[in-house]
Amino acid sequence: MSLSLPLVTVVRAGRHSYAAGLQLQQHLAKSAQILDPPSEFRNYLVLQEHDPVYTVGLRTKDYTAADEDRLRQLGAEFHRTDRGGLITFHGPGQLVAYPILHLRQFKASMRWYVSTLEQMVIEACRQLGVPSATTTKDTGIWVGEHKICAIGVHGSRYVTTHGIGLNCCTDLRWFEHIVPCGIEGKGVTSLSKELDRLVPVEEASGALLSSFTKVFKCRLQDQADAKLVTAAEISSKIK
Repeated sequence: MSLSLPLVTVVRAGRHSYAAGLQLQQHLAKSAQILDPPSEFRNYLVLQEHDPVYTVGLRTKDYTAADEDRLRQLGAEFHRTDRGGLITFHGPGQLVAYPILHLRQFKASMRWYVSTLEQMVIEACRQLGVPSATTTKDTGIWVGEHKICAIGVHGSRYVTTHGIGLNCCTDLRWFEHIVPCGIEGKGVTSLSKELDRLVPVEEASGALLSSFTKVFKCRLQDQADAKLVTAAEISSKIK
């Protein structure tokens, strides 16, 4: 593989709280504010699972304190974020991937980035045996009338944060308490449901990494080969 391709360090963060995941990505992304030129920025792909949490994006304004309390009483956390998109759920059995990329190393376009993210997920689903996964007029990746992957991103100075939540073996009952991504009349699904077998996050991670290198045209470096702060170290700093 050509050394001229962008290098992306894979951070396997494991399972932790949504707050820990946010702080981890902020820690990794902040170097973009001090590095010039962009070619010096180290790109990351954070793979993780979250404890049960409902999150809302920038355009969500109609969730009241009572709504938050109702969802928290289910045993989940509730967070407002700076990503795009409406309300969704993250939890065990879902592969959450945060690409933290400087787009000037790839293509300086958020529209291109979102489209490429979609292609990456579709290719990963195809590799896993779900060839019907596709895009529609609604955000995310769909299998028929059911969303299999949510997408919500943020960009600042061409540096991306947030990303995708791919349902692998997620307990889909968590989604029954919300209108996922604000889309009425449609449902959610998972790789396990579509394939009628258990698809663990680890298996989906392998397909996603393969797809990521292919679609984003980059090289991957495992975290073990780089000196990085760990998710555990970040989590320990959160009170």
